[in-house]
Amino acid sequence: MRLYGIENPYEQLKELTRGKAISTEILEEFVQTLDIPDAAKQQLLALTPATYTGNASDMAASLGQDGK
Repeated sequence: MRLYGIENPYEQLKELTRGKAISTEILEEFVQTLDIPDAAKQQLLALTPATYTGNASDMAASLGQDGK
């Protein structure tokens, strides 16, 4: 969302999810309201907890041999 200049993306998602039961349908509806390209929407809709690693691979690659 930040990539496409969506204002306050974290706050928007927090507002949608905080203290609420979230379903796939709710997330799909939210993504469809975003003013981003359709390809980006499809990428977001394809994310799952099992497939999303965020920047973990970049963080791991930046570690030195000694783990620091």
